Amino acid sequence: MVSVGIDIGGSTTKIVGFDAERNLMAPILIKATDPITSIYGALGRFTFENGLALSDIKELMVTGVGSSYVEDSLYDRPCSHLNEFECIGRGGLYLSGLDRAIIVSMGTGTALVYADKDGKCDYLGGTGVGGGTLMGLSRQMLGTDDIRSITKLAAEGDINKVDLKITDITADDDDGLSLPDSMTAANFGKVSDMAEKADIALGIINMIFETIGMMAIFAARSHGIKDVVLTGSLSTIPQAKHCFDVFNRMFGMNFIIPDNSQFSTVIGAAMN
Repeated sequence: MVSVGIDIGGSTTKIVGFDAERNLMAPILIKATDPITSIYGALGRFTFENGLALSDIKELMVTGVGSSYVEDSLYDRPCSHLNEFECIGRGGLYLSGLDRAIIVSMGTGTALVYADKDGKCDYLGGTGVGGGTLMGLSRQMLGTDDIRSITKLAAEGDINKVDLKITDITADDDDGLSLPDSMTAANFGKVSDMAEKADIALGIINMIFETIGMMAIFAARSHGIKDVVLTGSLSTIPQAKHCFDVFNRMFGMNFIIPDNSQFSTVIGAAMN
């Protein structure tokens, strides 16, 4: 029998399963204009691509903001509704192989969860800064909210034409602050009319990741750990690795983006 997890968002649904030997089956993401369409579309595609009958599914583990659209059964399969933050924690530890970490879920907004191998999953808070911020600001400033177009544009950008750095506001190396010259003093603090769209695109992405990164660092320090697992859709964009590698070097952290990071929450649900 297969254990299946479903993570239902506002317009996307992610689905994954573990087979009888507890092997992870290939995750699937479905986009649709409404949660109901994406739920049934995801389940239909999952069973088709894996050669499953509905009777092969033991139970559906449902989580996410759209889980309220699902009742106690789906296609006559029993459904259990799971706490999303617990799924975030379990999935992050599973993908990273860590026993203890801060798990950051970067979706439309961002949630931070402390998780450990004993099953503790504590929601630490979050921020409205996330993928929705990227799309909204880009729509107004760049004329597009297509993530692929934004990240492709940002690849040609120069962050030094947008952000004010420590080196821009100190007269010499002996600033008395012991801060790296390359550290951001103010996001968009140096932007001018000469900045091109590529620079703006990179500035938006960098601002979002720096905001999330600093929140994660504060959370990790409060728990006396350095391991931070980055999950959710934003973790997959090309600029993420570079931005968080900078944090690793600058603050002595261990930010990790594991394989299948965008499916962490739904994997955590299927593990229940």
